[in-house]
Amino acid sequence: QVQLVESGGGLVQAGGSLRLSCAASGRTFSPFAMGWFRRPPGKEREFVGHIIWSGGDTFYANSVKGRFTIYSDNAKNTVYLQMNSLKPEDTALYCCAVLNTIGSSYRDWGVGTQVTVSS
Repeated sequence: QVQLVESGGGLVQAGGSLRLSCAASGRTFSPFAMGWFRRPPGKEREFVGHIIWSGGDTFYANSVKGRFTIYSDNAKNTVYLQMNSLKPEDTALYCCAVLNTIGSSYRDWGVGTQVTVSS
């Protein structure tokens, strides 16, 4: 089983930036994709974006497109979420997860890192 540990969250003013990290450890790590999700206060978890592990193709939710960038360092088994032009509505608990194969479900969720954006 893979263990995922997120880091990099914090308190930032609107318009600011943060970079989150998601480090994977455990068995040999070669997923199909890595995804970022977030859970705003009082709301359900929502998809932020993902990166295809082999090739680096990315896909983003419309709400973050153009502001957030996902990239990976495969040698370090780490995926990053660069967040720019942050808005108060980006406040959430951010988590990463593994997608092992096409058509499977995300799994091996990390506990998350809190991002709070003040207005």
